[in-house]
Amino acid sequence: MTQVILGENEGIESALRRFKRQVSKAGIFPDMKKHRHFETPIEKRKRKALAKRKQRRSNYR
Repeated sequence: MTQVILGENEGIESALRRFKRQVSKAGIFPDMKKHRHFETPIEKRKRKALAKRKQRRSNYR
C-alpha cells in the first residue's frame, strides 16, 4: 500500500506528485489494468503465448 504523509508547509500538489511517483515505482497501474476485467483461461493462454513470442523475438537481436 502506497502512502504519502504531508509535510508541515507542503502543498497538496507536491504530495500528489510524490504519490504518483511512488505508485509508478511500485508497479501498481499495470497490475490494476491487468485485473480490471475477468480473463478466461483461453485468453490468458493466448496472452502468455504472445508474450513468449515477443520475448523470443527480442532475444535474437
